[in-house]
Amino acid sequence: MSKTPAQRARKHGERAAVAPSPRPGQPVNPTTRRTPEQAQGNARLIIIAALVASVFMFWYYHLLTLSQMTQLSGGLAMPDSLVGGFSPDYAHRLQGALDDAARGQLSYVHKTAGTLFPLIAGFTFLLVFGTWVKAKVLRRISFAVVVVFAIVRLWGNIAVDGAVAPGADAGAAVLASVLVVAGWVLLFLILLGAGAAVLAARRARTTARASSGG
Repeated sequence: MSKTPAQRARKHGERAAVAPSPRPGQPVNPTTRRTPEQAQGNARLIIIAALVASVFMFWYYHLLTLSQMTQLSGGLAMPDSLVGGFSPDYAHRLQGALDDAARGQLSYVHKTAGTLFPLIAGFTFLLVFGTWVKAKVLRRISFAVVVVFAIVRLWGNIAVDGAVAPGADAGAAVLASVLVVAGWVLLFLILLGAGAAVLAARRARTTARASSGG
């Protein structure tokens, strides 16, 4: 049978003293307790890393890969790069300029970088809005816009592949153009919203510090 604390104390002296048990809700190791400032600092590090990845994917996809694709289309820009959209006539010209190998390469780009960019950017801005937007309604709206952005961009990849395929009709080009424009508009809205959220959070902290200091 195991000895009671009193018996151990009589046998071993002070070495057998039992450490005080922590209060309910108190961590066993107080040094592991994080303050809200420390938690927010860790979240900022993750957001910074995600932002760097998003910027890199934007550069790689839009400014590098799609730009290089113009070498296969006789200088015609890829539909994804056209912020203002494109006409069915432009899509028809691309159909004639791209051969099967070029269309296959564009489809591969859509499945790789074209898929990674909206997913990484979407994850990044979910973190941004989740960290700096405190109002539940605004946070939910922001989350919804980010999710719609990712869906529109992914759907746009499929639509563009269909619009430049041989024999595609004007309806396919119109759908692809609408999705491309919507994707750019949603990206700009997300960037503006993220910037406004960060500025509002900084102003709130500045006001709180001034009030506590006064």
